[in-house]
Amino acid sequence: MSASDGPASDRPLDRASERRSLVRTGVVWDALRQALAAPGAYADQQARIVDLGGGTGGFAVPLAELGHRVLVVDPSPDALAALGRRAAERGVTDLVTGVQGDVAELPALAADTVGGAHAGADLVLCHGVLEVVEDPAAALAAVREVLRPGGTLSLLVAQRHAAVIARAMAGHFQQARALLDASPGEPDPAPLGHRFTAGELTALVEGAGWTVEALHAVRVFADLVPGSLLDLEPGASAALAELEQAVAERPEYHPLATQLHLLARP
Repeated sequence: MSASDGPASDRPLDRASERRSLVRTGVVWDALRQALAAPGAYADQQARIVDLGGGTGGFAVPLAELGHRVLVVDPSPDALAALGRRAAERGVTDLVTGVQGDVAELPALAADTVGGAHAGADLVLCHGVLEVVEDPAAALAAVREVLRPGGTLSLLVAQRHAAVIARAMAGHFQQARALLDASPGEPDPAPLGHRFTAGELTALVEGAGWTVEALHAVRVFADLVPGSLLDLEPGASAALAELEQAVAERPEYHPLATQLHLLARP
């Protein structure tokens, strides 16, 4: 689902892929590191983290490399098999657990690992999930069941305006128009899935009883810059990552972002 920012391989192609991934996910990683570094982020020496829809472990494995215990819940057995291989390659199999399931099963699946409502997760990652569920509000309610009081939700979603532009640029004009005309709060037309503006996302989260701590624009420029420039121009990836960070918290850039990242507490 999302790429790791872990140690790059010695192979040139892998290093190029790592650079592009760092630019695309850097804003989210910076927010996660700050959340985990905050006083009271977790009581033990390691955080208890649930990664809903965590796929092949792009976030889970690097978080385990930082010493945290991560439960990945994903419906795809192939993705979970890849997660196991990645965790083994990085030497963190004792910190990463993968279980097959979806958001409806999350409270039951998390109970044995993070204690459910009796203990709860310190951090829940819900990245790329609300787009594909039938009822985003119900999904947030399920997430809330596994998060301890004072814990943190990391929510990453596709941003509506950028999705309209992307489909128009790809020549899918009818899809772009259907997404443009979709009413806020109603399911978006298939096969597009849910997409959110900053206002819609904030209203959804607050309406579900959460307190929004931060909202970030993600991939404002990264999807527009040719990959060849990042691969060939010395320092380009680092400079672009800095630019993404510079606009991440500026509201005027939210409509331009491919994704929105939100941190919230119950």
